[in-house]
Amino acid sequence: MGEMESEKQGFRLFAGKPKPSPANLAPTSNPECPTSKTTLKERGDEAADEDDGVTFSDLGLSHWTDTTCRELGMRRPTPVQRRCIPRILAGDDVLGIAQTGSGKTAAFALPILQRLAEGPYGVFALVLTPTRELACQIADQFRALGSSMRVRCTLIVGGMNMIGQARALVGRPHIVVATPGRMKVLLSEDPDIPAVFSKTKFLILDEADRVLDVGFEEELRVVFKCLPKNRQTLLFSATMTSELQALLEISANKSYFFEAYEGFKIVKSLKQQYIFIPKNVKDVYLFYVLTKLEEMGIRSVMIFVSTCRGCQLLNLLLEELDQPVVALHSHKSQALRLSALHKFKSGQVPILLATDVASRGLDIPTVDLVINYDIPRYPRDYVHRVGRTARAGRAGVALSFITQNDIDLIHEIEDVIGTQLDAFECKENEVLDNITQVYKARRVARMKMVDDGFEEKVEGRKSRKMKALEDKGLLKKRKQKS
Repeated sequence: MGEMESEKQGFRLFAGKPKPSPANLAPTSNPECPTSKTTLKERGDEAADEDDGVTFSDLGLSHWTDTTCRELGMRRPTPVQRRCIPRILAGDDVLGIAQTGSGKTAAFALPILQRLAEGPYGVFALVLTPTRELACQIADQFRALGSSMRVRCTLIVGGMNMIGQARALVGRPHIVVATPGRMKVLLSEDPDIPAVFSKTKFLILDEADRVLDVGFEEELRVVFKCLPKNRQTLLFSATMTSELQALLEISANKSYFFEAYEGFKIVKSLKQQYIFIPKNVKDVYLFYVLTKLEEMGIRSVMIFVSTCRGCQLLNLLLEELDQPVVALHSHKSQALRLSALHKFKSGQVPILLATDVASRGLDIPTVDLVINYDIPRYPRDYVHRVGRTARAGRAGVALSFITQNDIDLIHEIEDVIGTQLDAFECKENEVLDNITQVYKARRVARMKMVDDGFEEKVEGRKSRKMKALEDKGLLKKRKQKS
């Protein structure tokens, strides 16, 4: 894919070509003619894909790949894998839209590893993804799927030693998994690194709707300048956006578009519930639910909070109440974020507090419950959050804490997902038995926040972020829009 240019409504990756409308995304030629340059669009039929008995070998993958998949518990390809893997092997640019937990990472990792095995050299593929945690997970999956061929995969994310990362890149690993910000810094500051990507065969944007957000425009421009024009570009996401539609039509190669479902759909195995409560007792209700996890048969729970400050305060409060909890938010160092995620994934700690930094892509099979402590502002964020449970056919529960201020938000979410949330049954008197204990813990947590200087750290970080946005020109754009 080519160079970028800015637009008021976002940006596109191909300068000098008109932005297509969604109507132009329909197939323009016979699907049986794979040699013509076109955009082929298919929709998934999950029931049919599960019943036809297709194996990974049937998709054109080698026997060793099929063996590795079986060893990892992947018996049959999912719809997104079944449809996208042959197209990637055929050399097409691919846009795959599929719900969370549908196996999108393996859909691009397996064909890339097969092509790599045919001629391993240099940086074969670059994967860009919006968050550090998701980058770590993707790198782990590449290493697992490529274990039999000793694939060398390097992780390039913020919060880690840049000198070590630069040395790793100069060593030309097979796969690079990165966040856009750190990748841009290394490419800009080390003159030896751009040449590392001169023969890269694949560029993958995972959670592509987030990566293509205007906030990453400058970073992507720097990255794309270092990549060859004849590469394959693969976009995978759980959300369709106008930018993705535009990129699909103006791809330099023949394009393939797979959409596994329409709109924001929630898997049928997810039970969605709510509690309508006064704002000042949300902590009390949360503590009550957490004391009932064993009774409810819940192995682990993710609790989503809207702000870093709220996440940190709730973390201190639950620790004061002797709850086994870790927190994950952007004000923590990378070492602490990785440590928290490891403890949660390994089962050492059953409760993970997180902002939306953990709402996408993370696949943790033991998560049986997702709690929306704060209701998200946008329905798609709700869909991504609750997608952390009930993955790959498993059951799960999503519980939302709704206050008077959240009524409009929850109605909008219900309209978008096409279903109403069910009431969570609990006895108010039993819940409020703990109110004195929780309020005391809240006071202690607030004092600890002050002693730690957390507010000053937040203000300092906010100032640096505003300065970065101003340097990019994004503040000016936002002011003009308002």
